[in-house]
Amino acid sequence: MQEEIESVQKIYNLLIEFFMNYSFQILGAIIIVFLGFFVAKKFAQAVERLCLKNDLDVTLTKFIVNIVKFGIIIGAAIIAIGKLGITLTPFIAGIGAASLGAGLALQGTLSNYGAGLSIIITRPFIVGNTITVQDVFGIVEEIKLGHTILLTEDGEKITVPNKYIIGEVIINSFEYRIVEATVGISYESDMQKAINIILDEIKSFEDSISTSSKPQVGIKEFADSSVNIEYRYWAKTEIYFETQYKINLAIFEALKQNSIEIPYPIRNLYLHQQQA
Repeated sequence: MQEEIESVQKIYNLLIEFFMNYSFQILGAIIIVFLGFFVAKKFAQAVERLCLKNDLDVTLTKFIVNIVKFGIIIGAAIIAIGKLGITLTPFIAGIGAASLGAGLALQGTLSNYGAGLSIIITRPFIVGNTITVQDVFGIVEEIKLGHTILLTEDGEKITVPNKYIIGEVIINSFEYRIVEATVGISYESDMQKAINIILDEIKSFEDSISTSSKPQVGIKEFADSSVNIEYRYWAKTEIYFETQYKINLAIFEALKQNSIEIPYPIRNLYLHQQQA
């Protein structure tokens, strides 16, 4: 029993001695950490206001704000640790070795983050643009360091790892996406009249297509049983397929009403009969 009391007394004396010697250092370190969080928050808010005032991209703004905030917090933590008299050199060496091992183990993930950083800095597209990459397309909903999220007309969210975007061919069509279609017209029909009808029908959907890029209609090729007329226009991405289906139906009905024939493929068969 006496030994236990002596052990507790020794621990108590050590604690008292520790706090007597390091109380001011501990208090100073705590104050520095709290000041670091406070300054980081205020400074990050000021940077965010400045970025928004200059109409900087939302994704780039968030990235800059987070870098500034965490940079100030890390700096405050280093100062606080130094205030306690702890040498940081062994920790820095250990962090470096751990970072090397983690980098080798997470090469794929880190490549996504590196590509995300490149996207944020170079900005080949921004939130709200329509992009086509890796055989998928959609409206850019969010750009993160690791991946980019695309939203389709059906409400589906496509998550594309950023490493599959950087270094690939990216088609950025902003708010619209081009529609290309072909309709076959009989050789006996009035071609100029058919072109004008198709053009008028497309223009009637002015709420769904781009008004800055004019639709194009013209003869594409002379096929075996028809003259193929191609038409091109820019449809809003969020109603891309809906607009395409409506315009195709309107063109078909307009051609039918104006007696413009859409011919069927014709094959002539000749039977030769030989005498026995």
